[in-house]
Amino acid sequence: MAGAAAVGLEAAGGPECVRNLEIWRDAIALVQEIYTLSRAWPKSEFYGITAQARRAAVSVPVNLAEGVGRGSPAETARFCQIAVGSLYELDTLLELAGQLGCHEPLASAGLRRRITELSRRISTFIRYQRTRQK
Repeated sequence: MAGAAAVGLEAAGGPECVRNLEIWRDAIALVQEIYTLSRAWPKSEFYGITAQARRAAVSVPVNLAEGVGRGSPAETARFCQIAVGSLYELDTLLELAGQLGCHEPLASAGLRRRITELSRRISTFIRYQRTRQK
C-alpha cells in the first residue's frame, strides 16, 4: 500500500480519485467539444474521419484513468504518454478535417490550442510521475 499511496492518486481510492485530476476533467470536456464539432461534419465521413477523431478524443481521458487505476507511477506515466499520443492524433485529424472541408479551419483553432495546452500539462504530469519512480 505504501507504493500506491506514494502516487498520490492511489488506485485503492476507486475511480473517483481520477476525477480529482484537472487534466482528466479537461480531457472529458475535450471529448464533448469534439462530439459537438463533428456533428456538423459530412455524413459521408461518419465512419471515417468523424469516428477516428471521436475515438482519439475518447482515448485521452480513458488512458488517463487506466494509468491512474494501475496504481504505480510507471504505469501512470506509460498510459499518460498514450493519452498524449492520442492528442497528437486528434490535432492531426482536426487539421485534415479542416483541409477536407469538414469545417472551417478557424472553427477548430481554439480547440487545437486547448489540445496543445492539455498535451503540455499531461507531459508535465508524466515528468512528475517519472520522478516518483526513482
